[in-house]
Amino acid sequence: MALTKENIIDSIYNQVGLSKNQSRRVVESLLGLIKQTLARGENLLVSGFGKFAVKDKAARRGRNPQTKEDLQLRARRVVVFRTSGVLRRKINHEG
Repeated sequence: MALTKENIIDSIYNQVGLSKNQSRRVVESLLGLIKQTLARGENLLVSGFGKFAVKDKAARRGRNPQTKEDLQLRARRVVVFRTSGVLRRKINHEG
């Protein structure tokens, strides 16, 4: 099961003691801050969790898998995530 925004709001509501509306505002504000930071092309580092980075991808040739037709993929920016050592060890049950 995937963790949803609604699950996060419920967890804050249950664990921190904020009202449901306050919990929703906290989550929305945090996600808004993350979006603004990445939209400016800045990296986002969350200690003990990982780093979100914006990378530029050059235009390149591609192929439509259904028609096998060649096409040109445009240059674009993508967000990549690299886990911290702490999170990596936790995922791998190493500590």
